[in-house]
Amino acid sequence: MEATAPPRVTATEAAIGLIRRLVVRHGPLMFHQSGGCCDGSAPMCYPRGEFKVGERDVLLGEIEGCPVYIGGAQFELWKHTQLVIDAVPGRGAGFSIESPEGMRFLTRSNVFGEGELCALDAVGVRRGPQG
Repeated sequence: MEATAPPRVTATEAAIGLIRRLVVRHGPLMFHQSGGCCDGSAPMCYPRGEFKVGERDVLLGEIEGCPVYIGGAQFELWKHTQLVIDAVPGRGAGFSIESPEGMRFLTRSNVFGEGELCALDAVGVRRGPQG
């Protein structure tokens, strides 16, 4: 029996609640995870279409209907982990849309097991704006 690939990205209940509130207020959203300067490696949440996804960016999956991308170089460093988007009280230093809410998104991670990595390798990755 072939192993089913686990999701590369998930979200906590706190993040799901915040995403739902933000979607009501701002419409469709998307996330981008990078190793950039603004808030370190915090995921940035934008109204869909207001962030230009690059050709090397990897589509990790969706949370609450919101696509989640990661920079290509960052993916190479984190490809062995499942990203878990969480939301905690506080303000991030970046341009993420949740800043005025008094909450901020952050990324936690779980290391994939050997079987999970094999299943993910079999599925491959989707790069670029079309996923």
